[in-house]
Amino acid sequence: MESISTQMYEGMQHMSEAVFFGMSWIVGTSYQLAMRRRTVDIWEMVKRGISQNDWAVLMMGGSYREGFRWIGSDIDWMLWPNNHRVIMDKSQSGSYNTANTTLILSDISECPPGFTLLQLLTPSKREQVKLACVRMNDRNYISSSKVRQLSLPREFPDSTQHGPCYSGCVAGMVEFDLASCFACDFWPPSATAWTDRCHSWPDPEVVNDIVNNGCHFVAIGHPLGLHQHEEWRISFTQAENKLVNSMNHCQFLTYALLKFFLKEVINLESEESAHLLCSYHMKTAVFWAIQQNLLSHWCPQNFLAGFWVCFKLLLKWVHEGVCPNFFIPQNNLFLTKVHGSAQNRLFLQCHELYEKGLACLLQSSTIRSCLIDALCYPRVFICTDQNVMQSEVDKDLEIISESCSYIFDSQTPISGNPSGLSKELCRIIKGIHIMEQLVVSTVTPYQVILLQKLTSTVLQYAAFLLHMNTNESVNKKMYIADKLSCRMLKFAAKFGYVSDLLHIAMYYYKTGRYRKALSVIDITKARLAKPYLVYLNQVDREIYTEALGGQSWSTKIRQAVAEDIRLDNQICYIKELVLEQRSGRQKSMVALNVPVFVMLHFLEFLCYRHIDTTLSLRALDELQVLVHYDEGHYLGFIFRDISWEILGICQHIRGNRQGALYSFQQSLNVQYPYNRIQAATQRRIQDVQATSYQ
Repeated sequence: MESISTQMYEGMQHMSEAVFFGMSWIVGTSYQLAMRRRTVDIWEMVKRGISQNDWAVLMMGGSYREGFRWIGSDIDWMLWPNNHRVIMDKSQSGSYNTANTTLILSDISECPPGFTLLQLLTPSKREQVKLACVRMNDRNYISSSKVRQLSLPREFPDSTQHGPCYSGCVAGMVEFDLASCFACDFWPPSATAWTDRCHSWPDPEVVNDIVNNGCHFVAIGHPLGLHQHEEWRISFTQAENKLVNSMNHCQFLTYALLKFFLKEVINLESEESAHLLCSYHMKTAVFWAIQQNLLSHWCPQNFLAGFWVCFKLLLKWVHEGVCPNFFIPQNNLFLTKVHGSAQNRLFLQCHELYEKGLACLLQSSTIRSCLIDALCYPRVFICTDQNVMQSEVDKDLEIISESCSYIFDSQTPISGNPSGLSKELCRIIKGIHIMEQLVVSTVTPYQVILLQKLTSTVLQYAAFLLHMNTNESVNKKMYIADKLSCRMLKFAAKFGYVSDLLHIAMYYYKTGRYRKALSVIDITKARLAKPYLVYLNQVDREIYTEALGGQSWSTKIRQAVAEDIRLDNQICYIKELVLEQRSGRQKSMVALNVPVFVMLHFLEFLCYRHIDTTLSLRALDELQVLVHYDEGHYLGFIFRDISWEILGICQHIRGNRQGALYSFQQSLNVQYPYNRIQAATQRRIQDVQATSYQ
């Protein structure tokens, strides 16, 4: 009997390790997760550091911030004005200079646990805040419902309101939630008891970090509150990010497993009970299970036991109709949602799964293969070494993908605005200084790669900004500015991607140095033709490993990585694209994104127009073949709008009106008009038709 018990125990350990290993492949190793999160941290540090004092500040949350990168991982953004601060008590007002900071007082006296009213103590200069004020008891309060109505993101006009957020989708792929909120530098008194519970988890340093960084208030009231339309929910998103980061890998993968189980089993089994539970409930269950020591050891051998502990806790909450918020337990997350007949149906569904035991995981399409392998091959050794699970090429592709995700954009209206130009130049200098300090203090190579990329982008932006705002009638100033712009672009190319060379070619074309531009284009073309090139996350792994295996990431990105060209819509890079940039800007698009190979042939065509007609036609032919026949190797499908547009522009310049009309029509008909250049395209169609009738 003892032998059978031992075999069963070992079998359970083996299955746990198998599922843990499978989840690591799907979700990421501890190394990958750390890299993803720290990359976001660095980007946020730079972003906040260069934000103007009165500008809005963004913080990333959601699955993407936690380290998930599977399809469907949403990105949550919290947006708040940097010159507004919430205080918990009027005595805290002494911490701020009220000449440049608007103070708001949290008033929880008439609100359910976890919610508050926000009283405006000092005048606000923000139009959104002034319009959202309501009068109650002879005091000004900021209405959460009015703020939501006024917060429709201009960048995503097709988004829909969902709770405190506006939700939408970028290019039909990346889902996002954007929530307006206010920041508070103090820990809420209603969550004081949370710190007293933190005996074993998280560590004291994490607790202090969480408390010292305060909280936020998002624009949604309690459905049963006395002042539902004026109330704000206390948000602990920043604290939750820190808690997720403090989990060990087994605990985090347990959270991931619960997310899969919710999506692929609970929500698919019954339409009636679907969406009563959400990922936030799964996260809350893991938090409570860890803090209450419901499992003594969170390790690969106990992985399935950890899942079962959390599932039983969820089942208990559903039975009782109470899911206690991790920071303010009096705030029942199930209230108004999991109750009555819906609660009964959900409990019966979950209890039926509970009675099946761990076999219920077989209903998850993602987890099934891991379990079946463990059952079919019970004696096969399971590798749990995180360091050998990912090849060098995979690691490189991931860091490249991560570094491409973070960008530098203009913040101030520039054209015809001297003060705006001054602010932008100051922001650039500040940004370079911040990144210089971070490079010195940062030890992880992948963080340095991100800083290299950001610095390269900042220098390119500064070079064109300087040229655009230099008085051409003053020769000496123009000469100095030109020399400085050239030096910045060349310096940026020294530690940027292969594609960054095209910014030098654009600058030479813009300043009429066509032969110099073509020499840079030839160099770029040769480097883009290398068989080990990484582009659109594609690479010949064998050739790449043979050519660059074992070399530093800095060397690899300079020699083998290309990305699409991003043109800030406030700056003129190529005069032939001004109409498209203006169109995008009118739709609140910050930048115009052009596939690198399209830009290469476009610039080649434009330069050869002034030098050699035959070679100009050859460049146009190459561009036409690329746009017409590429199957995703050189053109990302979300940028096909601008690809067809550029082809049409070139055809119109050459006098091929019929071809231009066809290309512009194709640009209008793409599935995902990412760059929002439809107004420019329609204008160009009118221009072609007008010249046809002349």
